[in-house]
Amino acid sequence: MLMVVVTGLAVGALYAGAALAYNAMYSTSKVLSITTGHLFMLSSVTGAYLITDLGQPIVLGLAGAILVSVVFGLLTELLAVRRILARSEEHLWLLSTLALATIVQQSVALWWGTEPRAFPRLLDQDFTAGPWDQKFWLPIAAVILIALALEWFYRHTLYGKVFLAVAEDPFAARARGISTDRVRSFSYGMAGLLGGLVGFAAGQLTFAYFALGLSLTLYGFIALAVGGMGSNLGAIIGGLALGMLSTFATYFFGGEYQQTIAVGILMAFLLLKPEGLFGNKQTRQV
Repeated sequence: MLMVVVTGLAVGALYAGAALAYNAMYSTSKVLSITTGHLFMLSSVTGAYLITDLGQPIVLGLAGAILVSVVFGLLTELLAVRRILARSEEHLWLLSTLALATIVQQSVALWWGTEPRAFPRLLDQDFTAGPWDQKFWLPIAAVILIALALEWFYRHTLYGKVFLAVAEDPFAARARGISTDRVRSFSYGMAGLLGGLVGFAAGQLTFAYFALGLSLTLYGFIALAVGGMGSNLGAIIGGLALGMLSTFATYFFGGEYQQTIAVGILMAFLLLKPEGLFGNKQTRQV
């Protein structure tokens, strides 16, 4: 049972990381990018390629994985979001980000292959470590550190306060001379950094797999819906709760019920508490 709990926490931390990446991008653009999970997928595939196939040291593998994810985050904003928001306020970004996600996923499948490939061991540890294995605790530690870093960034840095101002009211921020396009681009790069770190730390848990992006996009959104849009605390709690429920569902009922339960949780929250556990109700000023 301890193994089930630890696995649930590790998987939940991965979902929480995806929800945090969603939050970073949504706060400045009000866009729920379908490419969110692909930030993590590109990190794990790039890290495995650099370390296993090219024989590079782990530090270079981590740097390369983060770089690829950050660049993809910036390209998402530039190619699939910026021009859409400049031309229309409709939800056409749903199609543009879906198209970009599909292109990237299929390109990785053609290059990397469609079978999951093992991610290299990052620490010198015996495989018999059981629930104390690094594949469980590395993603948990990475998400905790990132959450603390984000909290410090928002509260104690000038750019963090600018970030919050744009998230609160982009029109007022633009009137005060803030370049909202630059801040939005920065937020997508920050999401890429987050995806690069967590995707690399969780590589041993998820394997380097081309279809990882789509599943993380879905589960990250469910975690965000449960926790509440815009709340990092909600993203973490929603991700951990979803990870635990999914893992226990697999343990007691079988893996075929995992996605059914996850989507059921999403439907329940959208119907009963659409703002999530920690989200704010949207009010319209008259």
